[in-house]
Order: sequence, then structure tokens, then C-alpha cells
Amino acid sequence: MSSTPTRAPSSGATTEARAPVRRHLSERQADTVARLTDAAVAEVRGAGYDGLTVRNVARRAGVAPATAYTYFASKDHLVAEVFWRRLQDQVPTPLDGRRSASARVTTAIADIADLITGEPELAAACTTSLLAGDPDVARIREQIGIEMAARLRAALGAAFDADVLDALSLALSGAMLQAGMGYFPHAELADRMATVARLVLGP
Repeated sequence: MSSTPTRAPSSGATTEARAPVRRHLSERQADTVARLTDAAVAEVRGAGYDGLTVRNVARRAGVAPATAYTYFASKDHLVAEVFWRRLQDQVPTPLDGRRSASARVTTAIADIADLITGEPELAAACTTSLLAGDPDVARIREQIGIEMAARLRAALGAAFDADVLDALSLALSGAMLQAGMGYFPHAELADRMATVARLVLGP
């Protein structure tokens, strides 16, 4: 899984990042999208990224393939949406202002890693999909990057510095890509980034 976190707004607010990628859905349409993303997760768990097709996801979700394609242009678009929804739905661990900036950053990163820890097939699928050149994927990737940068900025607190944020964002993107490529388990991501945070911010 990889995205490129961009600099968060100076206010640290995540309103833009949390705005839905797909706006103005009716209740019925929103339910259809939710069924498709849930079915996509089940398909990836069973068949992996290579075996994933929008048509099979539609069949599992009880939706016509043509309907599925009105929401998702490709399987990469669909998997990217799965990760974005998980990120949106996650309630971040409260950050203790008494702890060091590096400890807070490690906590924020652990939350992100937990989104797909223990699901290697989904992690690999997210890595591949989020790197796709599909314009719909690029839009979701940008939203993911904004949200991740905002979380890092909030964790930095008084230690915020734009260059530090950029360094941590680049390190996180690289670590997530390496984990997604199988160089190390996602379960190790938080610990590895904790080392980076200490090097950048101190104990």
C-alpha cells in the first residue's frame, strides 16, 4: 500500500480529507457502494489481487456488472476506495500531549498500519491499486495523502515543522510500499517508523 502524503493544512484540520470521495449519493446508491466494497474485500481474501474482477465483485454483492462499473471504473479504483473507507471510518487513538512527539507520531502511524495488518492479500492489493495511474485512483490517493499528513501534523503538535512533516511523510510512504511489497510484515511497520521518528525528533 502506498500513497504520498502531502502537507496538511496549517490548521491541522482534516475536514477536506474526510469529505467523501464520491458525493451526492442517495441512500440506495450509498448502500450499493458499501456492498461492492465489502464484496471486494471478500474477493481479495479469496482470490487475491490477480483473481479480482469487478464482475465477480458485482456478482458477490448482488449487483449487475454494468451498475458496478457506474461507480468503479476499474478494480484498482475499487480497492483504493476500500482503503480510503477504512481510513475514514477509523477512530484514531487519542494522542497524549504529555508524551514525546516521536511517541505520538508512532501512535498515529500504528493506527494507519492497523488498517490492514494481518490481511496480507488485501495489503498487497492496496499497494498495487494505489500505485495505479487511473485518474479515479489518483483522486483517492490524494485524499489519503491529505488525511495521513493531517494525522502526522496533529501528532507533531508543538513540534510541527513543515520539513519534519515532509520527512516523516516520505518515510511512511516508503515503509508502507516496502511492507506492501512483502519486504517486511505490516505488523512491523509501526516499530520501524518509531525508529525513524526517534531519529528525526529525538526520544
